[in-house]
Amino acid sequence: MTVYVDNYRCPTTVGRLSGRWSHLTADTPDELRAFAARLGLRPAWFQARCRYATCPAPRGVCVHYHYDVVDAMRTRAIRAGAIPIDIRDFGTLITARRDRWRHKAGAAR
Repeated sequence: MTVYVDNYRCPTTVGRLSGRWSHLTADTPDELRAFAARLGLRPAWFQARCRYATCPAPRGVCVHYHYDVVDAMRTRAIRAGAIPIDIRDFGTLITARRDRWRHKAGAAR
């Protein structure tokens, strides 16, 4: 299982919670959900619905799947084994997923 957390650290307020938010993702949605559960993240916080019509979305999960995490949770994730990456690397992961899923969709035709 490979889980990643980027260094986006975007200042955001969600409800009453203000902080710097980053993206927690993994090689597969199932790996991400399992890791997030160990961190205590709620399943409802899993973000997998896509706003982009061109996004391949097998089983209703878009290539942008992730959890948003504040700095304290980012640190916990790294301590638990998540690999810290640059925000540009997060974009590279998304591009690779999109290409892989489009290739699979094309091969299935």
